[in-house]
Amino acid sequence: MIGAAVLLAGCGAAPESNGASAGAGGDVVDGFTPCLISDEGGWNDKSFNQSAKEGMDRAAEELGVKSVEVESSSANDYAPNLENLVAEGCTFIISVGFKLGADTVASATANPNLQYAIIDDRADTDNDGETDAPNIKPLLFDTVQAAYLGGYAAAAYSAEAGVNKVGTVGGIPIPPVTIFMDGFVDGVQKYNEDKGASVQTFGWDVAAQNGSFTGAFAANDAAKQAAQGLLDQGIDVLLPVGGPIYSSAADAIRDSGGTSVMLGVDSDLAQADPAVSDLVLTSILKRIDQAVYDSVLATAKGEYDATPYVGTLENEGVGLSGFGSFESALPSGLTDEIEALRQQIISGEITVTSPSSP
Repeated sequence: MIGAAVLLAGCGAAPESNGASAGAGGDVVDGFTPCLISDEGGWNDKSFNQSAKEGMDRAAEELGVKSVEVESSSANDYAPNLENLVAEGCTFIISVGFKLGADTVASATANPNLQYAIIDDRADTDNDGETDAPNIKPLLFDTVQAAYLGGYAAAAYSAEAGVNKVGTVGGIPIPPVTIFMDGFVDGVQKYNEDKGASVQTFGWDVAAQNGSFTGAFAANDAAKQAAQGLLDQGIDVLLPVGGPIYSSAADAIRDSGGTSVMLGVDSDLAQADPAVSDLVLTSILKRIDQAVYDSVLATAKGEYDATPYVGTLENEGVGLSGFGSFESALPSGLTDEIEALRQQIISGEITVTSPSSP
């Protein structure tokens, strides 16, 4: 059995019944069955897993096909879940997350007739700079660019409040997490340079590539304590990077009784979870849903291309959300400054990079 429940988009016939249709403006390859396997955190993480599922659901509905979507509760589920997706008749399998890299490579190598994609990983287990199997398409995001804008905004907000302290905490130290933290800290530094300010950052050292982590992508006491450790240092803006750990960060902020706020990651957190919208200054967006949607549609039409996709500010694969109810609390002219920075990054006038950049 698959390690977690299989969710079919719709009901009735099994995936094998998928046939050619006229969905999405063109014929679908006969028997096309798109499938999705989550990382830990599940489909309701308000972050990367949920975003991927939303993209898959939208594509499947538009194409008029049934998809298979399976959750992984731990790393022990990856390999058996992938094996069972193959057995289910999946023809295009998307793995959600860096941690599924090795198991996805193994599955793709064993099934060269199937097509795969993986989010946040090059599927390069031997580190030779090449994807390990020709039937895996990496879906990557240069999130450092958007996080740079988020860091600049956080610094401006903290400076306006007279606190001048911001921080970040990650789930586990892997590239899709630390790339946010790199951009955030560098964006704060840019604000300090531009304004002659002295906003301090806590929780991440870009040069040393180490900092504060909760140890998992789970909302639990460890995550809350890690967030509290930064709040205890006096920060008033917190960036939690790691799916559900934002919930623990929100609990820590509320329990502290202060006025600290936080930034969301991946999705627009203020919209994804209205229960914390009053705490969300802005969100650093990684448009996983669109990348999944586009790759499913292309593959459905027989246009699969294993060339890596890289989301950037220029192609709108990454970005910064609005400021919602915090708009009136922002320093005058900040949104214009952020837009100018965005254009400078796109043009190459400002180079923003990370050791974890794709």
